[in-house]
Amino acid sequence: MALIGRLFVVFFAFLAACFVAGIIVVGAVLYPEINDLGAEIDQGAINIVLGFGFIFISGFALLPALVVVLITEAFHIRSVLAYAVGGAVVGAACYLGLVPFDPDTLQFNGIVHRHLEIMTGAGIVAGLVYWLIAGRTAGTWREPPRPLRPPPPLPSQSRPQQ
Repeated sequence: MALIGRLFVVFFAFLAACFVAGIIVVGAVLYPEINDLGAEIDQGAINIVLGFGFIFISGFALLPALVVVLITEAFHIRSVLAYAVGGAVVGAACYLGLVPFDPDTLQFNGIVHRHLEIMTGAGIVAGLVYWLIAGRTAGTWREPPRPLRPPPPLPSQSRPQQ
């Protein structure tokens, strides 16, 4: 029963982390446009772009993030640094998964360093959000519940009379 509850917590934490990462990616990519003083940006368009950013991040990050979650849950890893590094790796993997790779030279072609930094930073923040929601208690579903203490003894004056 604890495992089912833990799965819901992990799912909710993953969605929250993806939402925050999507906001960071969209905000960082649109920052040059928003920073321009003469630019008028439609709020409805921003909402649509945020929605697509969330879908994009959650779709590409699902499998790498699932690997990080499985490792941290299996080994009871609760360190905030582990989740930040795991998020950075997932963010970088999501970006590098979209960049063409040349197997002859073993290099990625067309890496934009700013975009790689944005995705890695968004992954770090997403890892921290995940840690706040679910990572601090990783692996607790496997621990047996603590036994209940016996009730305290009754005072001597409250014994039933015979």
